[in-house]
Amino acid sequence: MKKIIVAITGASGSVYADQLLKKLIVLKDQWEALSLVMTPNAKEVWKTELGHESWTEFPVRLYGTTDFSAPFASGSGQYDTMIIIPCSMGTLGRIASGISNDLITRAADVVLKERRKLICVIRETPYNLVHIRNMETVTLAGGIICPATPSFYSRPQTIEEVAATVVDRVLDLAGMRIDTYRWGK
Repeated sequence: MKKIIVAITGASGSVYADQLLKKLIVLKDQWEALSLVMTPNAKEVWKTELGHESWTEFPVRLYGTTDFSAPFASGSGQYDTMIIIPCSMGTLGRIASGISNDLITRAADVVLKERRKLICVIRETPYNLVHIRNMETVTLAGGIICPATPSFYSRPQTIEEVAATVVDRVLDLAGMRIDTYRWGK
């Protein structure tokens, strides 16, 4: 059973986080703990992009970005998977530099030092050289960079279906068993 942290930063792409949380709730038989951290900017972007505050309705524990008493702020909390979705380039840069100035970057640091799974769903385009080097640094440290780049093999018809192509890939990377479109089947 997995212990999962979902972190949401202020990058555009709240639909990805919304879809991920909805799918994780359906997959509740595959995890024992699911915790959520959102930056203040993430809440503003969510309201702007999705027009509601549904993050408050998910049956998960919501932690503030300054709550360092959260169990996943320490390796002894044994959270094994962290998904930052969307992951702003500022957050990625702080992780790459080892700056643990809030709960999201601290948790990412813990996950990396404990050799557990960190998945950063970056949502920025185009990339500059600093972004590319930060992606390289996080990758070399054991993290997974998963750009929020949808696929179209399954012929998605709605924005939620397009976002689901990325979310399903993230769930695959996290080791969840899911029913999704598979190439060649």
